[in-house]
Amino acid sequence: MHRIECNKGVSVQGGGLMQYKVKVTVIDKKLYPNLQEAYCADPDAGVCPCYNVGDVFLFERYGTQDDFWRMGIRSLQQSIADENTVAGGPVKPHCSEAWDAISRYIYTGLQGGAVMRGWMKDEHIMIACCSDGTRPVIFKIERLDYKVMKLQFFDYMSNAAVADLRTAVMAVSGVFDVAVRRDKHFVEVYMDRNHEVADDVLKASLGAYDISLIE
Repeated sequence: MHRIECNKGVSVQGGGLMQYKVKVTVIDKKLYPNLQEAYCADPDAGVCPCYNVGDVFLFERYGTQDDFWRMGIRSLQQSIADENTVAGGPVKPHCSEAWDAISRYIYTGLQGGAVMRGWMKDEHIMIACCSDGTRPVIFKIERLDYKVMKLQFFDYMSNAAVADLRTAVMAVSGVFDVAVRRDKHFVEVYMDRNHEVADDVLKASLGAYDISLIE
């Protein structure tokens, strides 16, 4: 028999609690040498050294983890550069010029809100840039919707069993990714922002596995 419990909070259609992360990707960097030459103390300052095209950051608020209130330090997930040189890596918080521009959208997304309704094709995505007009960095900010599944005896499951579990959940309509968090002792199920998957559907996909909590 499957047993599902939902902790306190704002429930969504389908029974459980939807969780939210925000993914931030550096999609472009611009440089205006004529403006730097005309106005900057260092006329050859060049492009922003804090970020690289392709940098990916992930902001999470679940349990005791809260990346927002640390200004995103250690939020870096991917970079072509040494992580210690990138803003948002393990050493440096996000640049204040960038943080001032993107933090409002990150906070909105973490609360489950529409990031930019009426302006973007998808209201859960925003394209924003930092406020350095001579070398702006352009960010894609998107809300990720997911549910946490905690299973009985998850820590004792073999890698093969966990792989089978992931395959089964990935087959559910509306699910686009499943992250197995061995370090956190649970599974994250990412779903279409406009197609929330009900708890009983997730439960049914796992067959005999005993789910102790979906939130």
